[in-house]
Amino acid sequence: MDFNINPGFAGFLFVEWVIRLIMLAFVPRHRKPSSANAWLLLIMITPTIGVLLFYMFGNPKLPKVRRARRRDVDNMTAREILELRDSHPELFPILENADRRTLARLATVLGGMPPMQGNHIEVLTNYDDSLEELRKEIKKAKEYIHIEYFIVAHDSATESIFKELEKAVQRGVKVRFLYDEVVSRRYPRHRSLRKELSRIGVEHHAMLPLNLIPGKNFTRPDLRNHRKIVVIDGRVAFSGSQNLIHRNYHRRDDIIYEEAVMRVRGPIVWQFNNIFRADWYAETKQPLLDLVEDADMPQAAGEVIAQVLPSGPAHDHDNNLKFYTSMVHAAKKRVGIVVPYFIPDESFLDALTAAAQRGVEVTMINSEAIDKILAGHAQRSYYDELLEAGIKVYLYKKPVFLHTKQVLIDDDVAILGSSNLDIRSFELDLEVTTVLYDKNAVSELEKIERSYLKKSKKITHTLWQKRPLRLKMLESIARLTAALQ
Repeated sequence: MDFNINPGFAGFLFVEWVIRLIMLAFVPRHRKPSSANAWLLLIMITPTIGVLLFYMFGNPKLPKVRRARRRDVDNMTAREILELRDSHPELFPILENADRRTLARLATVLGGMPPMQGNHIEVLTNYDDSLEELRKEIKKAKEYIHIEYFIVAHDSATESIFKELEKAVQRGVKVRFLYDEVVSRRYPRHRSLRKELSRIGVEHHAMLPLNLIPGKNFTRPDLRNHRKIVVIDGRVAFSGSQNLIHRNYHRRDDIIYEEAVMRVRGPIVWQFNNIFRADWYAETKQPLLDLVEDADMPQAAGEVIAQVLPSGPAHDHDNNLKFYTSMVHAAKKRVGIVVPYFIPDESFLDALTAAAQRGVEVTMINSEAIDKILAGHAQRSYYDELLEAGIKVYLYKKPVFLHTKQVLIDDDVAILGSSNLDIRSFELDLEVTTVLYDKNAVSELEKIERSYLKKSKKITHTLWQKRPLRLKMLESIARLTAALQ
């Protein structure tokens, strides 16, 4: 019997096996085992397509040129902090609790910003009211307004903000505006957004514009800037989970979003301005040296000790993953989590389950509504492990999608910001997190957590195991795709 193999087909098979063998050695380098295994599985199944996808999405870091710009700003910030320690030593507290000093030191090493005292923190949870409070603060602006959002839409909910910005420009206020164009373009009137910002005199730039040309500036297209920051005159800042868009995000279903936004005053505003400066410099090469200096340091406005932790693919380490994991390991009484997306790294999942197993009360509130199919089902694949460890899981009743991102540790540490507890926020998105070392602040956030619990239903392990097989299969598939980072 003759076996005639087409030479072209034989060559194709040979090339595919060469690809498999090369990638078997290359993919695991400097990569987490779960991610490496997922990529290798894809490449073994379909080498050609797998390698192409790996080239597009395999590197979780920004290009070297962007990381170099971040280091430039970090170096400037480090010099300024040294000067501030000499000129304003009263701003830099020594935390009484040794465990909290260790956490604060870790956040300082990772993000470059140390704890500062004398801050006032107000948490806004009404969606429309928080937009109105932002408008009122913009109305008071005298020198500059710095705005940075993941999603921006010029719609009925944000129209008053744009009108207030126009008035601010007319009275001589310098307005700088950063937004993620890749994500924002999904929403109505995006084509006219840039024209509107130019018309009213706002200097604006898209964050992480697509650059798919091979070379040193190639940027993985799904690396995004997920931060939400507004700084006005260096005296007040807003940050949290809320984007600049209508509460329904212009969805076709009945989902609406619930958020938490901090309005902060005091020295911590200076740190938010530093984060904005770094992102502005990354897009424009303008360092804004005169806007983050000793003269801009706000006066004490309260008693809260806080620090800002930036994270994301511009940094050398997974900043928020390291900090969140260390924080859970340090918990002695309770861990309270409110988060829309929970797709954890193995280290963070182990930290949570170990905390519950050693007697720490761990609760997590997710949403019953699913606004992203893969993310929603991927996070549900972890509930079995959480429930088995004794973690209490609650689902916030639909149609409201709870978009708040907060973590409470014991009675004296809180995190509030833009970061989810998923692989995307841990590795792929630029995030900003505020750490509060204050019992009163934690107490206020606990009240908000309790209000969420009243609108949530508890999941029991017995009932969860009875969910349909098709859902279990969908969750497993979604969990696998989440590992392709």
